[in-house]
Amino acid sequence: MEQKLELLKQIAHGISMQFGQDCEVVIHDCRHGLENTIVHIENGHITRRHSGDGASNIVLKAQRTVPEQLQDQYSYLTKTEDGRLMKSTTLYIRDDDGSIAYIFSINYDITALTAAEQFIQTMITTNDELTKSKQSMETSAPKITHNVSELLDTLIDQALSSISKPVAMMSKDDKIKVVQSLNDAGAFLITKSGDKVASILGISKFTLYNYMDSGK
Repeated sequence: MEQKLELLKQIAHGISMQFGQDCEVVIHDCRHGLENTIVHIENGHITRRHSGDGASNIVLKAQRTVPEQLQDQYSYLTKTEDGRLMKSTTLYIRDDDGSIAYIFSINYDITALTAAEQFIQTMITTNDELTKSKQSMETSAPKITHNVSELLDTLIDQALSSISKPVAMMSKDDKIKVVQSLNDAGAFLITKSGDKVASILGISKFTLYNYMDSGK
């Protein structure tokens, strides 16, 4: 596998050299849990990540999905913490037994290109159409995180926002939906995530487990 990793690093460097400083290429090692999964990164200044940083959502997805069901993803939209838009591609690199060994990701910063496109759109569309288009693009893009703590916070925020009411006003059914949404997203694969979610929702760990089981 080390030879495979060295080859992936060579390819990553070649891609970054070809497409320049706006192209980030990341290699995640999926064989040893969710911590410190990034083993190589080119142009990490784009997402402010470094070798040794933790798992992103794509790694979490790989951990919770049967390997046979994972398929490479091409040209989808993501965003950075500071709102930069990325055109991303994810490739799953398999071990000899078919398990996911590495994830090879390409993230191309299209923020400037998007701004240019929006400028052109202002000349040919109405303000209402332009606003709706921009909001749709920004809200649909998942955020790239630096570590599992940030990833968990992002998943919790997404689950809570889907209910559209403060936690203090949530019913039991609302909280069950939050827990099941987090469970489906693989959030509870993250160490001590159950403690944090239970605290935020104001429920016990026992109740949390019951809510998780109620969705099965």
